[in-house]
Parts: sequence; C-alpha cells; structure tokens
Amino acid sequence: MKWWWAGVYGALMQKKRSERASGSPLRAPARDSVALVVGSTSLAGAALLDILPLEDTPGGPWTVHAISRRPLPAWYAAAQPPSVTHVHLDLADADAVAEALTPLTDITHVFYFAWASSPPPAPSATDIDKEQAEVEERAANCAMLRNVLSVVVPNCPVLAHICIQTSRRHFVDPFEPLSSMPIKLRPFSEDLPRLTYPDLEDTLLDGLNERKGSPVTWSVHRPATIFGFSPRSARNIVASLCVYAAICHEERVKLRWPGSRVVWEGFSDASDAELVAEQALWSALEPNGKNEAFHCTNGDVYTWKLLWPMLAFHFNLEWTGYEGQDQRFKLEEAMAGKEEVWAEIVKEHDLLEADLEEITNWRFVDAVLSEEKAHLDTMNKSKEYGFLGFRNTVRCFNAWVAKLKSSSIVPNLV
Repeated sequence: MKWWWAGVYGALMQKKRSERASGSPLRAPARDSVALVVGSTSLAGAALLDILPLEDTPGGPWTVHAISRRPLPAWYAAAQPPSVTHVHLDLADADAVAEALTPLTDITHVFYFAWASSPPPAPSATDIDKEQAEVEERAANCAMLRNVLSVVVPNCPVLAHICIQTSRRHFVDPFEPLSSMPIKLRPFSEDLPRLTYPDLEDTLLDGLNERKGSPVTWSVHRPATIFGFSPRSARNIVASLCVYAAICHEERVKLRWPGSRVVWEGFSDASDAELVAEQALWSALEPNGKNEAFHCTNGDVYTWKLLWPMLAFHFNLEWTGYEGQDQRFKLEEAMAGKEEVWAEIVKEHDLLEADLEEITNWRFVDAVLSEEKAHLDTMNKSKEYGFLGFRNTVRCFNAWVAKLKSSSIVPNLV
C-alpha cells in the first residue's frame, strides 16, 4: 500500500519507518481507533476493510465493525482478519439499527459507503414516474443514514469524525443533465451548488447538530465510476463487464460495444476503490480534510475505446467498437436469461459459486456506457488541501480484472 500523505501524517509515517529501521520501540497509541464501516461490501468499503487492519495504516491499530445488509459469502468471510467484526443489518429498519449499534459505544470514526438502489422502472414508466422514483430512492437513503447517526452520534463519547460517500448525482440533476449548465463549468469543481432537495450531505449535517458536548468533524467524498473488487456490489462495473466478456467467450461471439459514441470516443474519469478509501482515511486524520467535501477521481482521463480491446484481450475475444446508433443495445436485455450459461461457466472453470445477480448490475453498466454528455471532475481542491493520491486508470482497470480472475470470480481464459 502506498500512502500519499502530506504534512503531519507524512512526517509521522516517516518517523515510524525510521524507528523500525533503528530498532527503537514504537510508542503505543493513547487508544485504539475503532471504525464503523457501513456498506462494507461496497467497492470502497471493501477496499477500506483491506487497508484498516494493516500494521502501518495511519491512525491505527484499528478495530473495525463492518456493516452489510446480507451475510457474507463463505469464501470472503473466511479471509477476514480477527480485528474486523461483521454485522448484518438492514439500515432501513430503525429498531434493528438501534439494537445492533447501541452497544458499540467505543466508535471513533464512521465511514459510510452504503447506498440502496430502487428497483428498475417499468417499461411503461413516464418521466414523472422516474423522477418520483429518484426522489423516493434519495429519501430512503437519507433515512438509512439518519438511522445510523441517531444512534452513533449521541452514544459514542469518543466519536471524532464521520466520512460519507456520495457521488455526482448529488449535484447534477439526472432530469436536467447539464442542459442549463454552461459547458465551461466542466470539469466540475467542488464549489458547484448542490441540488436544492435534501440529500445525504444535508442529512449528515442535521445529524451532527444533535451532538452534545465535543464536536464531531465530517467529510464528504464524491467519486466517479469506481473500479474495484467486492464480494458483491450493485455498482461493480469491472465485474459486470468481465462476466459479459466471459459469456461472450462461452457463446463464441464477439465482444460488442453496447453504448454511446460519446462514451466510446470521449474522455471519461474513474475512481480506484483503494484511492477512495485512502482519501476517506486521510480526511478522517488530516486536519485539512475535516468539514469539507471532496471529489475523488484517479487524476487522469481515459477512453473506453482504449479499455475495450484490453477487456477483450483478457478473455481471448474479438471485439467491435461503436458501430452506429442503430447497432446500440442494452446489456440488461442482452444478458437476460443467461443464468444457466453463467452456471455452466462456473462449473467448467471451477469458479466460486456466485449468483449472476450478485456480481453484476447490467442496468448500472448501461447507464454508465450510454451517457450522451461527458462528465469530468477536478481533483484540485483535494491536492490543494494536501491529499496527493492518484492512480493510473489503465493499470487500475487491468489490475482489478486480474484480481477478479485470481479470486476465481471470473475465468482466466488467456
């Protein structure tokens, strides 16, 4: 793990390395840090669970309470270190949240990565129906965060900081996508006004107002499309594309590009899951990272016409790129009914047993690959405040594909 710290924490890590090299004993911390990671099977949540138990992680040693809605797959649960305790909890159930979290009075930091998506709209849904579903989804997620804060904030006397992950959707209205926003405002900066209706950031600040006594700091993190690894995630685009490619190989067809010309040819940005986790940890410890909202992208741009041949190479496939508006299609439709094909792939290649719906989200992939306008963020504020982390997106993409293969989630076909 490479840490891109500035200021006091960079100096602290250098001092610790020097003390190890000289054989001097390290001073024990005044107290352990205790993290509550909510949404621990999200891409960034899973990455943070990998980071926190490490011996040299800043702010440690860390004890971790990991919250996920469903029990973990057996293969993933067996790999968890003893410093991580998993709790399975429906955040929408206020009583269940209170029962599970009230005993955890030693929490020092909350990392909130959870997001519950609504079911896909019916084919007959109107724009008004879709907008209402969007509002209800946002309200439901605000209620989930409120349930957590209502227990943790008043009951944890040593609580120091709360990080939440949102996204671009919290300041770009999906029903007015940039139509009234001048092109000159792209790439988007953190000082753009957020949406006028309530969202997670408002819920966070309202929840902290209930705190009595010592103040609790906060930070908000807004990644782009996240590339990462998780035992299950509703937004794992890399896993979904790998499964699509594996099915293409099994059916002996080309890897066809399903999306728009804008996404195929235009510049995009992405967020490595480990980078999002590192930024959240940095903000929890670094004074400059407190009480601020930050974008979190890799710091470079890429095109899908560069990544697509790489995906095809990983699965020994021929491929086609954007072939015109009339050749576009939806993966959600193309991959419908492929459960038996996937089950045969799992059996043939001795993969870990995983339902197709657990490791893919065709609707999400379609949304990402079908954009008609470019969305780019800047990382200027983060760098100016002292977080200097970055990733090479091409290497990041290939590394996560390799991780999925080595973990026996998808087959190794080359």
